[in-house]
Amino acid sequence: MNKVMLIGNVGKEPEMTYLPSGSPVTKFSLAVNRRWNDKSSGEQKEETIWFSIVAWDRLAESCVQLVHKGTKLFVEGRLSLPRAYMDKNNQPQAAVDVIITNMELLTPKGGEAGAMASGVAPSSKEDDPGVIGGTDFPF
Repeated sequence: MNKVMLIGNVGKEPEMTYLPSGSPVTKFSLAVNRRWNDKSSGEQKEETIWFSIVAWDRLAESCVQLVHKGTKLFVEGRLSLPRAYMDKNNQPQAAVDVIITNMELLTPKGGEAGAMASGVAPSSKEDDPGVIGGTDFPF
């Protein structure tokens, strides 16, 4: 099973592009913090891990409309296969993207928690009014 769930803060404004087929794809970064107490010193430690997030189709459109730099966000999806690239020092690197299938805004516009988006439309509004799968937004 390949499943990832993350909660973090968006690091940059989502950028949407289109494939030659017309399919939208949106990319942005997500910072996930981890805090713990060092057993030997008792000191509180923290680390931040940055993830590259990719959304497709309807979810890509929702991301570019609803997600902004600084937004606290829950995402759910899968890890991509590693992709190779050259860093700024011209050294080969590898990166793994998180291809999301669902997201939930934890600090949406207006301060209401719990707005959700999904790459799959619910069967009806009554089934799950918080899921965004099409053009009807419940807020």
